[in-house]
Amino acid sequence: MSMKAVGIIPARYGSTRLPAKALAMLNGTPLIQHVYEQARQATRLDEVIVATDDERIVQAVAQAGGKAMMTSAAHRSGTDRVAEVARTLDAQVVLNIQGDEPLIRPEQLDQLADFLLAHGAVPMATLRTPIARCEDAANPNIVKVVVDQDGYALYFSRAPIPFRRPVSGSPPTGRAVGGVPDTGSVYWKHIGVYGYQRDFLLKFPHLEPTALEQLEQLEQLRALERGYRIAVLDTAHDTVSVDTAEDLKRVEQLLAGSRR
Repeated sequence: MSMKAVGIIPARYGSTRLPAKALAMLNGTPLIQHVYEQARQATRLDEVIVATDDERIVQAVAQAGGKAMMTSAAHRSGTDRVAEVARTLDAQVVLNIQGDEPLIRPEQLDQLADFLLAHGAVPMATLRTPIARCEDAANPNIVKVVVDQDGYALYFSRAPIPFRRPVSGSPPTGRAVGGVPDTGSVYWKHIGVYGYQRDFLLKFPHLEPTALEQLEQLEQLRALERGYRIAVLDTAHDTVSVDTAEDLKRVEQLLAGSRR
């Protein structure tokens, strides 16, 4: 069956900082279930599938009424895992929805899908949101992005880019492709959800890792270094990825606050 857009959630069992992260309990429910249920609310996705290397994750997703597929345990990255599943699907656009993003919003996924469906010549798209706190700009675990005047990525880095000289006035931030008004923020956080044209996604794992990608440990730099454009859409909604037990507690607090 031909589909316009699908969401694939890569979820491996092993995790260095939080063992069995995909099955870690968040408010009594496995983390992967939270991500799956958020993605299923996106109206532009014809299907959502969890791509995993472990039968325990398959079972957890099935118990939640979802669909999961086993993939090779030899994949180097989540993108490779997503591409394996995408090869079996007939869809124009594929979203790579990180399995540790329980706060991802359906409207953010719809935003990416809509853009790529309307811009078939753009191989890849992602999201950014303004950074308000200086400590977040300096945090190497929060990836920053700078864009050109048309809203396409110039660079992603763990460093606080752009460098801001101590002079009066604020440098221009660049006009984003998305529709969120410019807040005047100098620093922009990259939100790690990616959208691909299917043909480019299937090509990407066969591209050799590049020098900047290996230095920064940021896979998206492989596309930039090889000359592929990445559209960066603005979103007003931040997310919190879960890498540690402390992140789980923070997300639980955020979820509790949203229910009040």
